[in-house]
Amino acid sequence: MKPLKVGVRFSLVIVLLLVSYYLGRPLYWEIQSRMPELRLPSPYFSSPASVPNSHPSGTLEASQDSREEKKQEEVKASDQAFNVSTQDLDSGARAAASNKEVKNETLGQVSEQNNTGLLESSLHEALMRPVWEIPTAGSELPPRKAFALRKEIVEFRAKKNVIVVTFANHAFMGFVLSWVKSLTDKGVTNILVGAMDTELLEDLYWRGVPVFDMGSNMKTFDVGWGTLAFHKMGREKVILVNAFLSLGYELLMCDTDMVWIKDPLPYLERYPAADVLTSSDAVVNTRTDDELEDWPRSPSAYNIGIVHWRPTEEAKRMAAEWKALLLSDDLIWDQNGFNDLLKKRLGPTVEADPRLFYAYNGELKLGILPVSIFCSGHTFFIQRLYEQLKLEPYAVHTTFQYGGTEGKRHRLREAKLFWDEPGYYDEPGGYLSYKPSLPESLMTGGEHSVKTHFALVNHQLIQVRNALAVAAALNRTLVMPELWCRFDRMWFGHPGVLEGTLTPQPFLCPMDHIFEVNMMLKDLNYEEFGEAIRFREYSFLDNPHLPSKVKESNLTVELCENGTPGCGGEKNNVSIPGSIRLPGNATDTELKEAFAPYKDAKLIELSSILGVFSGFSDKTTEERFRRRVKTYTGIWCCVQDKDPGHICKEIPLSLSNMDLRVIGDAKAMNIATINKIRQKISHEFTRSPY
Repeated sequence: MKPLKVGVRFSLVIVLLLVSYYLGRPLYWEIQSRMPELRLPSPYFSSPASVPNSHPSGTLEASQDSREEKKQEEVKASDQAFNVSTQDLDSGARAAASNKEVKNETLGQVSEQNNTGLLESSLHEALMRPVWEIPTAGSELPPRKAFALRKEIVEFRAKKNVIVVTFANHAFMGFVLSWVKSLTDKGVTNILVGAMDTELLEDLYWRGVPVFDMGSNMKTFDVGWGTLAFHKMGREKVILVNAFLSLGYELLMCDTDMVWIKDPLPYLERYPAADVLTSSDAVVNTRTDDELEDWPRSPSAYNIGIVHWRPTEEAKRMAAEWKALLLSDDLIWDQNGFNDLLKKRLGPTVEADPRLFYAYNGELKLGILPVSIFCSGHTFFIQRLYEQLKLEPYAVHTTFQYGGTEGKRHRLREAKLFWDEPGYYDEPGGYLSYKPSLPESLMTGGEHSVKTHFALVNHQLIQVRNALAVAAALNRTLVMPELWCRFDRMWFGHPGVLEGTLTPQPFLCPMDHIFEVNMMLKDLNYEEFGEAIRFREYSFLDNPHLPSKVKESNLTVELCENGTPGCGGEKNNVSIPGSIRLPGNATDTELKEAFAPYKDAKLIELSSILGVFSGFSDKTTEERFRRRVKTYTGIWCCVQDKDPGHICKEIPLSLSNMDLRVIGDAKAMNIATINKIRQKISHEFTRSPY
């Protein structure tokens, strides 16, 4: 009986596959991935159908010239459409809210056809708009099946047989918009975004972003690195790679936490013999020009955040084995699997193009994108290799960073590469900034060491603490200053600067090198921590998206000694923009009174923050502030030759009470133990050193 049952089940699977293929019904990931012997051609896509009047320039079989002409029009329309999309989006989104009956439909993984075998032409029109051209206000969201990934959509969007793809869930909405805009600003419109949840799919559709349904039903929040959901996202990626390659398209697959600074496609065209071009986690460059890395001297892990695939037989073979490897074990990290396969065999150099080398099975031709211009979080934000080598960067991937997704977002904001809604640049209550004190003796004096590094860091922490207190008192958003470091931050012991890197000392360091950005944004209990203190990145006032009304509505404040002529006597006599002189060592109550006449000023600029603030009048408010800011800093890592060698850095600190306690020498100590020790090490506020 057992052979009979197996035969019946096998026959049912065959029938299901045939019906799915000819009627365009969904094929499930597990069937196609775990039973490759049953795989039919292009199983992720429905077969092309002749759809009359489905596109303004004719059927989907229209000539390449016609498609190219259409996409040229799309490039011209992109900027204008994006600039006006916010207002139109609001009305479109309101219209969509009344049509939520489709909200809970099961997401399809491939396209679904109607009973006639033809796709409805209206669905094509809805999804074939130029990038950033939003749907008509009051229109309805197309049926879910219209968003299924199909060959026709890829064919329509591709340019020169290349498609640029990323995917995400709704937690990364801002990253997706930044990624799309970074490409369309360069004239690159051959893009597609895979939506892993309903919320992202609908939101992107109403904003005019080319989106397809991945059918993942993934949660809308940040899944976190290393979680099961994180590993699931990796499997979705490798499945997409196989799907696009099976259609014969070149694929530039990108993680969503990266942005483009320059059109990458002409660069990739320089290496037509490459089967795969990959980015790298190397922090040491092997080239000073813009050529591919010298592979024998670049043994670091390949990073799959930016990978260009050509639809060659070798690339397809490697992608298929990569997929099989990941689906065989849920705990394998997709990037580790990628590296393990490619590094099974390395070399020799490809004779026809010595910039490439053989990898994987000895037949696949691989190239490593230069880390100086296809940047990691380290080569871009820490070393700034492209500046030192006088090169133009193509991309930055927010690796080598801290603070999770919030840290990634803040780094891109610091580089003015993140797209935010207009409200981000016009916060109610206005902004507060100050000119930081950075003595040369702290920047460069003495040997570069843990002690001199923290002397510089602590001096800045005191100023930021004071500024946070003043911002809290005035209910303003603090514009963070530039922060400078003498030592790098890593997750392992190091000598301060990684060997072989071009990290300058001191260097302009990202905020997450000193502060726990995710904790500063965390929603904390008011009774214990008081009101949230808003902040912006150091480059905020130089961002081109900042409205001129903010820059022009500024009040400049100079500190003065109380009782001297003209100190604090302006009161209501100063118009905006203007300047005043302010007595130092004021309480929060005195500051509120002094700045009350200038509440309409969008920006208050202090000449210094040292000596401005003396403390809170209310003890409860002060205690809440203390508890809040103590969550803002964490652990610096790591002192070399210590195990684990972490250092707790706390805010606030006084110059006479620097704490450089090294947590180490206990080999069994883990991160949980470190955090417990960190909680025990605390500094009480003193009332004078604000």
